[in-house]
Amino acid sequence: MNRPDDAIAHHQASVQISASPEAVYDLVSDLGRMGEWSPESLGGSWKDGGSGQVGDWFEGHNRSGEREWTRESEVAVAERGTEFTFVVGGVEANCTWWSYQMSPVENGTLLTERWWVVNKTPTLQTLTDEQFQGRVAFTKGSIDTTLAALKAAAESS
Repeated sequence: MNRPDDAIAHHQASVQISASPEAVYDLVSDLGRMGEWSPESLGGSWKDGGSGQVGDWFEGHNRSGEREWTRESEVAVAERGTEFTFVVGGVEANCTWWSYQMSPVENGTLLTERWWVVNKTPTLQTLTDEQFQGRVAFTKGSIDTTLAALKAAAESS
């Protein structure tokens, strides 16, 4: 899924991984393990018997410095080996989107992580412009860190 033109903040980065698109998908869609790769995520858990299908909800647990929080998210796209996308606060709220797209390439997968904000979550609404821009900068660095860790995990399997 590509970001819409009305996104108020966005970033994307890619990494080539020596693993199949299906293996990479299995990693990025494994909520419990995301905390192994992301500098902010502590992982997540499915709600109401969800398993990662479109429309399923999960709780994502996060930490930044001393602050910890949990946010509910909804799966927007779930195509094994192709794309896993979710939205913080749900599709209808159209706030913060996270998308992982896998493209087959010679000797593996090109994984692209995309992040964009259309509407600020209630927490983001409380930030000054300077604080919001700091959050954007942090997220950009986090994406690079997450991709490098995902690559290492996929290639060590």
